[in-house]
Amino acid sequence: MTTATLNAAMNGGLAAAAAGGAGGGGGGVIAQKTVLITGVSRGLGRALALELGKRGHSVIGCSRTQQKLDSLQSDLSSEPSSSSSSSEKHLFMNVDVCSNSSVQELARVVMEKKGVPDIIVGLVHYLAFCYIKWKSTYRSIYSVNNAGTINKNNRLWEVPEEEFNAVIDTNLKGIANMLRHFIPLMIEKKQGILVNMSSGWGRSAAAQVAPYCASKWAVEGLTKSVAKELPSGMAIVALNPGVINTEMLASCFGSSSSLYQPPESWAPKAADMILNLTMADNGASLSV
Repeated sequence: MTTATLNAAMNGGLAAAAAGGAGGGGGGVIAQKTVLITGVSRGLGRALALELGKRGHSVIGCSRTQQKLDSLQSDLSSEPSSSSSSSEKHLFMNVDVCSNSSVQELARVVMEKKGVPDIIVGLVHYLAFCYIKWKSTYRSIYSVNNAGTINKNNRLWEVPEEEFNAVIDTNLKGIANMLRHFIPLMIEKKQGILVNMSSGWGRSAAAQVAPYCASKWAVEGLTKSVAKELPSGMAIVALNPGVINTEMLASCFGSSSSLYQPPESWAPKAADMILNLTMADNGASLSV
């Protein structure tokens, strides 16, 4: 997003920001968009889906938890702006983005039922690697949040191979799978916006979180490289959401997580930015 557009969006000047934008229609009205969100069932993904649904946009979402997908569908249907056909307006699927075949099936179903999305937001890949106490041992978990510090972190040579692989598979390969199957569809449509969730640690570094930093630096590099490969009419950006008070941040930070804004406060600002991205933003590294 250009500086002028970003300032307009963040200050509520959507009429100016939307003119000619990927999320805008004429006369300052945001045109209805179809937005695909990965990792939609919790945290930032869920909050963004509800915000977009409230604004009248069509949401396609995926995650690995069917029960939470069903709950989100129900909440979207109960929104005041929802119509009786809300269940048909939105589409949710149980998908593992780490699996190329699973993403391939997602693309097939989306094309069959909804057509090419206008915007794809990869929220499932915005992961913090943290640990929680479980039966007197520590187990690794992944959550949709940006942890500024990490509990039970390790030096690179102390990180087990499976943990390193899990970070890379989800944060990087998951994004690659989505791009592999959806970019060709967007190219045929000759338009589309792709948003890859990055992190502050995709632009800086810290000790004892080397796998996570490596994956997020890779997301930034991947985004900039793909930006050079896209045709006119499309754009791909890396977006750092900031530190948000999600359920999993509380698992890492405890009561201090309340110092950070909740997903519900973050979502309107993020939606403004995402809906107003244009091809002029191609290759940019942005922050909410």
